[in-house]
Amino acid sequence: MTSADHPSDDLHPVPHDPRYDAVAQASAAVVIDGYSTSFGWACRLLHRPVRGHVRNIYALVRLADEIVDGPLAAADPTRSARLLDDLERETYDAVASGYSTNLVVHAFAITARRFDLDHDHVRAFFASMRTDLTRSVHTADSLDEYIYGSAEVVGLMCLDVFLGAAGRTDVADLTPGARSLGAAFQKINFLRDLGADHDDLGRAYFPGVDLAAFTDADRDVLVADVRADLDRAATVIPRLPANSRVAVAAAHGLFAELTRRVAAVPAAELLTTRVRVPAPAKARIVAAALRSRGSSV
Repeated sequence: MTSADHPSDDLHPVPHDPRYDAVAQASAAVVIDGYSTSFGWACRLLHRPVRGHVRNIYALVRLADEIVDGPLAAADPTRSARLLDDLERETYDAVASGYSTNLVVHAFAITARRFDLDHDHVRAFFASMRTDLTRSVHTADSLDEYIYGSAEVVGLMCLDVFLGAAGRTDVADLTPGARSLGAAFQKINFLRDLGADHDDLGRAYFPGVDLAAFTDADRDVLVADVRADLDRAATVIPRLPANSRVAVAAAHGLFAELTRRVAAVPAAELLTTRVRVPAPAKARIVAAALRSRGSSV
């Protein structure tokens, strides 16, 4: 779907209603709190109003994920595809008009309009979500494209919020790091969900990996790729604005710890065990991020 496929350009702006906006953004926060503990820990470290805008972005991501990964996708993939199309169309219309009856979409539109989020990033995100309904096995090229749309552009939208809220324009300088961090998050989630993705969703994200003969060496190659992305991302964290630097450092630390734990699990066990970072370890990582704030930018 492209912008030509929907009537957004013909929609009239809807008058601003602060009460409705507040309810929509509160709804986005509920979605985040209900679905993601690690993200929730890091998100609390973001300064206001950046925190709310990042929640608005991730709530829409979570809603799309539910359509393509939830029980409906297995029971009725045709309906899932239709609902994803509807969500994409509603998102574009809300960004154009500033209004949606879907509270999560309305919240996203608030952020998209405030920071002029790139329409191509939103389009790439929905294209990757649609891929989950149409492709079960990836090539190297299709995986790169999928990760770009499902994770890297989400990082780029958040970067636009971080810099826009701080009045900065050096997006290009930080873009590679934002993309690498998003890619790392996605890849380690793929790795720890290998068995569930294959058995429950019928998907194999990593090309050339035979789960019937998955070895520690295979695991180590995939872990090394994640660590390379995390290393690239780490170089730009000190240059983020103060409104987000500690939170991103905490998120980086949480996923680095998850990667370390995944690397320590025998390959055969990864197919049946979902590795997690325990709450006490998360607390230590967040505390460490708070102690090493880095210089102000």
